[in-house]
Amino acid sequence: MLKKTTKRLLISYLLILAVAQLFSGCMTFRLSKADIDEQFKNTTFKPTEHRIKVLGREINYVEIGKDSLPVVFFVHGSPGSWSAFSGFMKDEDLLKKVKMVSVDRAGFGYSDLGNGEKSLEKQAAYLKPIVEKYKQKDQKLILVGHSLGGPMLARMAIDYPELIDNLIFVAPSIDPTLEPARWYRYILDSVFIRYIIPRSFRASNLEILYLKEDLEAMLPFWKNIRQPTIVIQGKKDVLVHPDNAKFAQKMLINARSVQIWLKDDMNHFVPWSNPELIKEAILKSL
Repeated sequence: MLKKTTKRLLISYLLILAVAQLFSGCMTFRLSKADIDEQFKNTTFKPTEHRIKVLGREINYVEIGKDSLPVVFFVHGSPGSWSAFSGFMKDEDLLKKVKMVSVDRAGFGYSDLGNGEKSLEKQAAYLKPIVEKYKQKDQKLILVGHSLGGPMLARMAIDYPELIDNLIFVAPSIDPTLEPARWYRYILDSVFIRYIIPRSFRASNLEILYLKEDLEAMLPFWKNIRQPTIVIQGKKDVLVHPDNAKFAQKMLINARSVQIWLKDDMNHFVPWSNPELIKEAILKSL
């Protein structure tokens, strides 16, 4: 009986491994050069890709638009890549008003895919030199973060306030008390499972596993955030609790202004389902 059970478990494991490896190829969220050329073939501007070494990591990002314009810096969720915001980079109205930069966070896209970073403080440090590059003295820089990109915005504003003028949180996971149970994430992080799931999900699982503690450590520092802020949140969001918007309102006590845009019929995937709200927030921030 034990022999049969062991055999079945081994076969099941091998099947999971085979399916996961097959699945992982289409779950990288990465755009090849050919994909980028195809997506932007009829546009005035085309994104330029860059890679930079930061603290031993290679971080990938793209830029598009005129250097003289204010800068919008996009930070994606988990999992994801810079391409989550490629639709905005094709918007001719926005391109007349802003330059856009979008980054592959550590462990995603072409930024060392699969090797995630559990510390928000370190993730912010990886982004700092890129933001510094675009933060010119007379140019406004607006940070836009979706989902787990939201805590990244808060960490950047806490650690490097001189680099950021405005914040736009989109369905942000920022309240530690609203983080869901994590028992299954410990299983996914085990040595038996970690390396058979798609690499982007491996990186995602790692950072979400430690997110609650990082958010708790940030609680005393929210009062230091002073940038004008817009929070966009849907009441039908089943991945990030809508009350995260209330948390932002409560914690941003010293921000020069805070606007909460709470939409009854909106889900978590705002960059794709309601991009017009993010565009409106960018234009208001200008």
